[in-house]
Amino acid sequence: MSKPFNIPRQVIYVCTGSKCKKRGGKDLSKLFRDQVKQAGLKDTVEVIKTDCTDRCKFAPIVSIQPQNVWLHDVVEYQVPQLFQQYLLTPIKFSAQAPETPEAHSSNAPDKNME
Repeated sequence: MSKPFNIPRQVIYVCTGSKCKKRGGKDLSKLFRDQVKQAGLKDTVEVIKTDCTDRCKFAPIVSIQPQNVWLHDVVEYQVPQLFQQYLLTPIKFSAQAPETPEAHSSNAPDKNME
């Protein structure tokens, strides 16, 4: 018998294109998966590795849906805080969707951007 087709309530997209991968995107994906497992949210939160998002100079990129949060320059030590802030805090949606997505720096130290 096959597994049921589950639709997660929240999805964490982690870019693992070449630049993001070089800057830790693949490791971020694993860390977010570990957070999901530890929090017991495997049935409601899914982590998906994506191909290039064409935002290479801001690598690595993480997007959290349905909140439409886009994070850039994310580093490994920030994963627990980001998970707490965006996945464990109740989702708040306004009656009217914002015109632009919410973009956040991960507050990582400045990198030499190409």
